[in-house]
This record gives sequence, C-alpha cells and structure tokens, in this order.
Amino acid sequence: MPPSEKFLFNFNSKDEIKSWHLYSDSELGGLSSASLEITDTDAGAPLTGVFSGNLSLDLNEGSTWRMKRSGFCGMRSKRFDGFMDLDSYDTVAMRLRGDGRSYISTIYTENWVNSPGQQEDNSWQAFVYVPKNTWQVTKIPLDRYLPTWRGNVINSNLEMNPSRIVGMSLSVNAEGGVPGAKTGPGDFRLEIDWIKALRS
Repeated sequence: MPPSEKFLFNFNSKDEIKSWHLYSDSELGGLSSASLEITDTDAGAPLTGVFSGNLSLDLNEGSTWRMKRSGFCGMRSKRFDGFMDLDSYDTVAMRLRGDGRSYISTIYTENWVNSPGQQEDNSWQAFVYVPKNTWQVTKIPLDRYLPTWRGNVINSNLEMNPSRIVGMSLSVNAEGGVPGAKTGPGDFRLEIDWIKALRS
C-alpha cells in the first residue's frame, strides 16, 4: 500500500523553478505579467515559492490577436516524463498564503476526452480561495475537479483518470472566481509551500 500522502511539488529549493513555466495573456497581445521566485519571505523561515504579477484587461495597440478575454496569468509544471500516477489518492492538498483572490488549480491528463488528434491535454479545474496574509492548507478532492476545454466547463458526465496525469498548474483571472474573493485588474501574489496528494 502506498503512503497516505505523497509530495508532488516542494518549493523549498530554488531548483524547483526549473519544473515550471509561466504563461499569460501577453502571449496573445495582452499586457498581464507574472513571475515565479523561490525566496525567504519571512526572516528565518524556510524557502517558499512566490507566484506574483499584474493582471491587466488592456491589449497591446495594434495587436492582431482576436482575444475574447484578457487578464490572466498562470504557472504550469513542465510536462512529466511519462505519467504521474495518483490512482491511490483522492485529494490534492496545497499549503498557500494569498492575497484574497481566487486561484484555479488545474490537473492535466492524457487526452482522451477530446479528439485524440488534438495536441492539447485534457484539463480538470477547481477554484481555490486563498485568504489574505494567512497560511492555510487547502484540500481539494479529485472528484471536485471539473472537466474543462479552454476555460469552459464541459457539460458532460466525465471522470478523471488519476493514473495518467501529465502536469498541473495554478492560475489567476482578473474576473470570476468564488463569491467574496477579490477580483479585478491589479497586482496578485500567491505564496506556495508545497503541493501533495492525500488519501483520506
């Protein structure tokens, strides 16, 4: 029997940055920006990851992209060599300290929901509300992740295959999220200690 918890990502080393890449609407003509650093945010405290930046609803003048919405940034793990098998687990847990915004946790799996000829991975998403300036452990059952296609929920009775995970991400949008969360353009900041898989 596998252990009851499994570290997926641990942000206590600057080498962890090598496992991630950033994306934002700037790739499509937007003006949002993001960074990921590993830093000692509290004197004497262990290193943690800091995903931060600025969300903008504006577009570059003269942009030829036909964007439907701007104001988003994300950090995505680089594609795994093979698959991450979480079939023995039922929950993703993250220790986070945020800014009152709502973030999106995404799990990417091998493409079987959409046409196999498409290059994009399947994505499963859940909102994460992170209170301001307080460390907390957020637990998301795998069955709470909804199948999505380019940010829109797929209205179909589908189940994730947790044995064929190819990546994960955390992202933030200027609009939308859980009721009561901070929204709108402007700065964002999310500190990340670790991400684990749990078996309840």
